[in-house]
Formats: sequence, structure tokens, C-alpha cells
Amino acid sequence: MRLSDGMAVVTGAGGGLGRALALELAARGQRVVALGRAPEGIAETAAMDPSGRITPLIADVADPQALRAAFAQITQIAPVTLLINNAAIYPRRDFLDETPESFAQTIAINLGGTVASTRLALDSMVETGFGRILNVSTFADLWPLPASSAYAVSKGAGRILTRALVADLADRFPGIVLTDWMPGMLATRMGVPHGLDPAQAARWGAALALWYDPTLNGAVFEQDREILPPRGLKGRIKDALLLRRRTARVIPT
Repeated sequence: MRLSDGMAVVTGAGGGLGRALALELAARGQRVVALGRAPEGIAETAAMDPSGRITPLIADVADPQALRAAFAQITQIAPVTLLINNAAIYPRRDFLDETPESFAQTIAINLGGTVASTRLALDSMVETGFGRILNVSTFADLWPLPASSAYAVSKGAGRILTRALVADLADRFPGIVLTDWMPGMLATRMGVPHGLDPAQAARWGAALALWYDPTLNGAVFEQDREILPPRGLKGRIKDALLLRRRTARVIPT
């Protein structure tokens, strides 16, 4: 319930998964800021919400000044208690077709936008010692597809960022919970035609975002199921001796 006392921010909410996440959160009673750089897209997202809980707000996550102004506007209404870092681009360019500028632009949105949004949301969360951050991620860094170098690098760095944030914040602010979520291949502009309906993925993502449990800090989920971290030989032997079985959690929807 404490999440609902504040404001949820969904980046890249002008279409695709971001729009579906914003609508699903609103349907679950959450006040949502649909943040995006295309005015028409976020306005359409807000218009699709019958509850009136979605507020559209224009900002490019790659522009720190614009993002700072947007978060200042949000916190005048309510503190940010939930952030979903969803904004990303997937240029599908062969590396030989990239320029230093084009590669850097992808990094600026996919990684820089996550960094900037997270840092600004933390201003509210650190003050109260409470918050939830869900980073929409992928395994693109482990198995990069052709013509995806900038995307794979930026999204892989995003997974490292989550672990680094947990290392920095977990001891001092155990009430701020960060989780990585891989929604899978979706039927969106960035995805594939035969992919998963983003509305179905959003049901998992919204439920995970609203699942407030400190043991989720640093956890990784793929679609609706937790991906358990690998265990070394000593850990596996200890588990066997103690008859301890590790069970992946499933998102309660």
C-alpha cells in the first residue's frame, strides 16, 4: 500500500511495453507518470486509461536537464515510490554502419537514461528510505545477435548497474528494492511479429514492480519466473548436506 501512496514513473511509456506497463499499473490502482519524448505517444497512453490515473509527461531520458525538470515536477505532486526503467532503442545496425556518435546515442538512451532516471528517483526514495526500482533488461549481452552491438553493450551494462546499485545501497537503505526483469521477445516495434503480447508481459512486470519484498533486492526474473544465481561447487555440496533445495519464485499475478 505504501507504493500507492506515492507516484510510479514508467519511462518509454509512449508505446509498446512501456504503455502496457503504465496501463496495467493504473488498472491496479497506482498513480502513474507516463514519461516519454513523443508527446503524441504518451498522450495516447493516458487517453487509453479509463481510471484517469495516468499523467503524461514529456522528457527525453537522454537529456539530463529535461529529466531533472520532469522529476522536479513529479515530486511536487507526490514522492516517487516506484520507477520502471523501460525506455530503450534497438537500432539494428551492423557495427561497420555505426559511427561513434550513433553508438554513443544508443548508450545515452539505454544506459544513460536508466542511470539518470534512477539517480533522480533515488532523491525521493533515500529521503523516505523506501522505494521500488524495476529495470527492464535482457540477456542480449550474453548472446548478442548480429547488428545489435550498441544495444547489447548498453543493456548488458544496465545489468551491471543493478548489481552495482545493490552493492552501494543495500546496507544503508534496505527498504529500497531493485530487481532486473527480462520480459522476453515481444510483439512490439523493437521486438518480433510473432512475439509475446506486451499486455501479457505487462501483467507480470506490473505485478513484480508492485511486489514489495526486500528479499527481491538484486533478484533477476525472466517473464514470470526468477532466475536463480549459479552456485559454486562448495555451495552445491552444502545444499546437498543440509538437504536444502533452492526454488525459483514465480510472480504472483
